[in-house]
Amino acid sequence: MYMKLKDGKSKVLTLSYDDGVVQDIRLMGIMDQYGLKGTFNINTALYLPEDAERESYYGRMKLSEAKALYVNSGHEVAVHALTHPFLEKLKSDEVLIEILEDRKNIEKEYGTFARGMAYPFGTYSDEVADLLAKCGICYSRTTKSTENFNLPQNWLTLHPTCHHNNPRLMELAKEFAENNSKYCADCSMFYLWGHSYEFDNNDNWHIIEEFAAYIGGRDDIWYATNIEIYDYVKAYENLCVSADRSLVYNPSVTDVWFVENDKTYAVKGGETVRL
Repeated sequence: MYMKLKDGKSKVLTLSYDDGVVQDIRLMGIMDQYGLKGTFNINTALYLPEDAERESYYGRMKLSEAKALYVNSGHEVAVHALTHPFLEKLKSDEVLIEILEDRKNIEKEYGTFARGMAYPFGTYSDEVADLLAKCGICYSRTTKSTENFNLPQNWLTLHPTCHHNNPRLMELAKEFAENNSKYCADCSMFYLWGHSYEFDNNDNWHIIEEFAAYIGGRDDIWYATNIEIYDYVKAYENLCVSADRSLVYNPSVTDVWFVENDKTYAVKGGETVRL
């Protein structure tokens, strides 16, 4: 019995962008144009004040701007710590404040659950990861590029495929898009991360536009937020299988697909299927 992804697909693509900056507006427009989905990680103590005059189209958004962009966008808003510190350098109680206060603010301001995260600066320790779990954080992204398409082994140290400035970006995208494994057990994830202000800094918006145009709109790829992927994998892991392997029960609310003896099955949330 092997997991398949949503709608029986074998590939999923997700993006993750940090800090809540005004360039997210342009980035989300590109993502929406090509059907990509992703997660935006916010420091809720670092909004631009509402009465501030923005001297140029740069920097962090005001809360009103961020709410107008992210709420009901179809993209995820996730934790990035309250003030963007090096979490591994803080005392445990300070880490808890940084995570819990950011989480509470996001949930109040955006009317959503904040269960995911990206580490500020990409740095962490085992102690920090343990504390995240105590704060109700399900996953947290690092900045360590793997250049592979493996699903995570440890969701609290979720390593992305690559940053958008990786010189192999399009090579990796083509490898991901063109790979059609003959093995039913193979599921793959392309995880792209960055900061949208970098496109202005480096005058290279063409990178994300080329990537999105190439990788978007494909029938064999599931485009998802970080938390959607996490919830799907956990729903699969929580399937109940009878001792004689003739029945599979899905106790979650998430529909799940899997392969058994080369046949693909779909089991809806709350449903039992006979193999």
